[in-house]
Amino acid sequence: MLGIIGIVFVFVMVFGGYVLHGGHLSVIIEALPTELMVIFGGAVGAMIVGNSAEVLKGMVPNLKKIFSGPKWKEQDFKDVLCLLFTITKMIKAKGILVIESHIEKPEESNIFQKYPNILADHFAVDFICDTLRMLSMNLDDAHQVFDAMETQLEKHHHEALGPQHALQTMADGLPAIGIIAAVLGVIHTMGSVTEPPEVLGGMIGSALVGTFLGVFLAYELVGPFASRVKQVCDEEHQFYIIIRNVLVAHLNGNAPQVSVEIGRGSVPSKVQPTFFELEEALNSITD
Repeated sequence: MLGIIGIVFVFVMVFGGYVLHGGHLSVIIEALPTELMVIFGGAVGAMIVGNSAEVLKGMVPNLKKIFSGPKWKEQDFKDVLCLLFTITKMIKAKGILVIESHIEKPEESNIFQKYPNILADHFAVDFICDTLRMLSMNLDDAHQVFDAMETQLEKHHHEALGPQHALQTMADGLPAIGIIAAVLGVIHTMGSVTEPPEVLGGMIGSALVGTFLGVFLAYELVGPFASRVKQVCDEEHQFYIIIRNVLVAHLNGNAPQVSVEIGRGSVPSKVQPTFFELEEALNSITD
């Protein structure tokens, strides 16, 4: 909702101010189709040339995040803490081998099935299960496990930010592409120097629309889109950091309640459950 409000606000302020200052929208509207074709079309083409198919496939889902926000909601953060509490409690009580069936086929596990949103995220499930598999192979050095998990997190976050980097590169290039459009307009104008001044004025104004559109799209739309996508990706990444922190805390010999409390400290503030809310959630799964 905030994204839509922001876009409407931008258009009202920019074009409303232009009209109130005595400008005529007809000049911009008349030049808009061809100028957008040159500027936005050129920018999209450059994006296709400069990025892999995987990055391009992730573009639409990432653009949706501008308006929908992070996929992980407040309940999901509680759920992952409850899931990890259940797992670490079982390991503390009966040993690592007791969860073997759960990590080999998590989709059939009655523990994972309680949390469908987490189960639907392949990286989250693999991240948990692969780490627990390492523990089952007697890799119980907390520092080594931390390093291994951090490597996975860095790789995943780098790949998740691919579409955002592509958007930011587009934003950086749009002003220059706008200049290209303006130069093409000037070339067209120079071929009509015999026309009356009012005709030449209109042609020059049309050419300058290209510069305006390039700067406008870069700093009012595409640049902010890229910034918002990065914010959402960073917040979603925090979900996986919680998993790392809880499992490493468990390896350091902490009780399950202490391990998940350490994980709770990594939850983004706006969706972070209080100590008592988490305690209530944990009590509900142990009753």
